[in-house]
Amino acid sequence: MQTALIGNPNTGKTSLFNTLTNSYEYVGNWSGVTVEKKIGILSKTNGELIDLPGVYSLQPLSKDESVVINFLLNEPFTNILNIVDASQLERNLQLTLTLLEFGKPVHIGLNMMDVAKKRGIHINVNKLSSLLGATVTPIIARTGKGCLEMQKVLLDSTEKQPPLHIDYGPEIEGLIAELQSTFPMDISFPSRWLSLQLLEGNEQAFHFCRDWISDEQLRRQIESVEANLSFGSVKRNIFHTRKQWIDSVLDEVMEQDKIVQETGTAKIDRILTNRWLGIPIFLLFMYIMFMVTFDWLGTRLSDALDAFFSGPLTSVIMYMLDAIHANGFIKDLITQGIIAGVGGVLVFVPQIFILFFFISFLEDSGYMARAALVMDRLMERVGLNGKAFIPMIIGFGCNVPGVMAARTIEQPKERLLTVLLTPLMSCSARLPVYALFAGAFFTSHQSLVVFSLYVLGIAVALLLASIFSKTILKNEASLFVVELPPYRIPHGRTLWRSTWEKGKGFVRKAGTFIFGGSVFIWLLSYMGPDGINVPMDDSFLAMIGGVLAPLLAPLGFASWQAGASLLTGFLAKEVVVSTMNIIYHTPDTGSLQGILADHYTALSSYSFMVFILLYVPCVATVAAIKNEAGSRKWTLFSIGYALLIAYLLSFAIYQIGKLVI
Repeated sequence: MQTALIGNPNTGKTSLFNTLTNSYEYVGNWSGVTVEKKIGILSKTNGELIDLPGVYSLQPLSKDESVVINFLLNEPFTNILNIVDASQLERNLQLTLTLLEFGKPVHIGLNMMDVAKKRGIHINVNKLSSLLGATVTPIIARTGKGCLEMQKVLLDSTEKQPPLHIDYGPEIEGLIAELQSTFPMDISFPSRWLSLQLLEGNEQAFHFCRDWISDEQLRRQIESVEANLSFGSVKRNIFHTRKQWIDSVLDEVMEQDKIVQETGTAKIDRILTNRWLGIPIFLLFMYIMFMVTFDWLGTRLSDALDAFFSGPLTSVIMYMLDAIHANGFIKDLITQGIIAGVGGVLVFVPQIFILFFFISFLEDSGYMARAALVMDRLMERVGLNGKAFIPMIIGFGCNVPGVMAARTIEQPKERLLTVLLTPLMSCSARLPVYALFAGAFFTSHQSLVVFSLYVLGIAVALLLASIFSKTILKNEASLFVVELPPYRIPHGRTLWRSTWEKGKGFVRKAGTFIFGGSVFIWLLSYMGPDGINVPMDDSFLAMIGGVLAPLLAPLGFASWQAGASLLTGFLAKEVVVSTMNIIYHTPDTGSLQGILADHYTALSSYSFMVFILLYVPCVATVAAIKNEAGSRKWTLFSIGYALLIAYLLSFAIYQIGKLVI
């Protein structure tokens, strides 16, 4: 059994997917979380559950929305699980009707029953099921209430379900009959449904039918009846007919309390989305997040972990190596390469997890959608809209999913512009570098310094958006529509899983990618033209870094060590810290910070962090840009412009700073 999970954005699809498959996919209390189909196995069965991106209709406006109609047209599956927001039933049923007309068995999960109840909405579930001709199960996906019962109904149901038939009036029914006569008999879904998709102007459906009907023929058929229609166009008449049908259903199944108090969400929104207070409040939330991550809690936990790595763990490993009589090469490789390289990154895990905890909290609480809303006015001035800010926020965790999230943007040039600018957001991989240098040179103001880097990334992205949108990527005017979910206290289990899933990628990378990179970097530092076990300054690593050193001199860090670290940072930004630990042979982070104080000043260290913030994206992000932009030219452009901007801004900071200080 293959079940397609379909619903409007932000109706709880991914939460339901996680519950039914006993797995974890990224969940957020905002729209645009799912941008491609995901397949999971229904727990205790062999059935597949296919999570598709959220859509309001089957007419795709963006790349992610086209996934749904393409799936229905081209992929084999058994039935549909349609998740519906009980508190927004009228709007959600527009999509439900088109799914019922498709002809596959449809099972409806009536989600957010708790929200509906708070809003004074009461739904007769049995009557709704009878009128729709489909099973309806009330659920609360985020807590799992009713989900197992719905899965049982889904698995036990074997009856075929006839397609829903709505009478659209004689003119449109005549058009449907004409179109049906042009289709072959062996298509795998009702020809009536396909005809309706064509009449609604679905480009994907027309592409599917291009061998059977021409654009000109379809246009003539539609124009022949539009003069006799009540609402002008065929598309509008179909919409209004469905709306009337939905209204008649709601009259029978739904009651709403006449006196409903203003919701808590509306009261909070008056402050958080205020025209003048919105952006300052967003910046305040970010500042508090960094205060906890660095000054109040994170640094203390990282120091404790650093003491463990450099003390008991290193001692135990050295004891074991002595016990097996390991030679000097193996000892150096493990202590100076692996422990220094991997351990030097892992000590920042507490700060990474605290950062992800706050991001997950803001996502699940419903605030992130508001952040996009309050930024919309500013984004519009630079040629984007608030929806482009959502991938940038995701980029704070990792640039790769941030770049992928740009698929939700409808306008192609806005989508490309967002793909190019999202890597300027300060991802978690850069955080160890910030923590290392901020801890060494700005001990009393770590959070403020890191906060300034995050804000700088946003500011540079907005400035470049303004320039690019007026020159190389001139945009058409676009409309910003965002789903504002109700505020809610994040569910503890969901919050923990979201934090863990984000953070474990960092730990996994340390155990694989950074591990391999550390070994390779140590070997480069161990070998040179004169053989092995050469002085560090005579190693291959010093030779490679030395090529860049003169170019970096105007930025304030004219050393081969800095050049080598920046080169390895292209693999992954965390590797910059691993490389420095290996180069300087330091037993712990405190010792490394002490050595850095001899090679950098506070000004040059800030210049270095700005360069790390803006210079070339990591290799994984470059691959994501290539995939989303679909162009080698734009991929190379993303690397080139970022490197140029990083160099110019670091140059300005250091050179102007020297004049001022």
